[in-house]
This record gives sequence, C-alpha cells and structure tokens, in this order.
Amino acid sequence: MRTMVVYAKPPRQTQVPVDLPEGGTVLRAIELSGLLKQFPDIDLEKQRVGSFGKFITLDTVVEEGMRVEIYRPITIDPATVPRRPVPKPPVKE
Repeated sequence: MRTMVVYAKPPRQTQVPVDLPEGGTVLRAIELSGLLKQFPDIDLEKQRVGSFGKFITLDTVVEEGMRVEIYRPITIDPATVPRRPVPKPPVKE
C-alpha cells in the first residue's frame, strides 16, 4: 500500500513515498520513510502527527493514499504575537 510521509521544516517540505504492508501503522510508515534519520530533531513523544490536517495517533492503521504528516512543535505563544493589519482593498475610481 502506498502512502506519503511529510515533514515541513523551513525552508522546505520533505515528502517521502512509502510502501507499507496492509495493517501498517503511522509509526511504521514514519520509520520506513527515513525521516527520523534525516531529521534527528523529530521527537515523536512530543510532536503530534496527523493526516490532511487532522490529528491521529502513532498506532493508527494507515489506509491507501493516506498522507502522514509530522507536525513541528509550536515555538511561539500565538496569544503574544501581534496580528498583522489586514490590507485595505484598493479604491476604484
């Protein structure tokens, strides 16, 4: 079964296609992807994983075509970041 394991770390996103046996888990897909060796800073005990933006667990069974995403930890408290002003649309004359 084919799946894609994805990890985004500025300035690029890494996508690795993985062939996983039926009944394979998210953790197994991540291990087979080689991303844990490529990015030793990944800590699956602290970082969340998901599929198409929805959180899942490492023991979730992967389905055909599933995209496994490894999320980076939040490093800035969103409540303390000033909002950017919304640009005003141009005035048409």
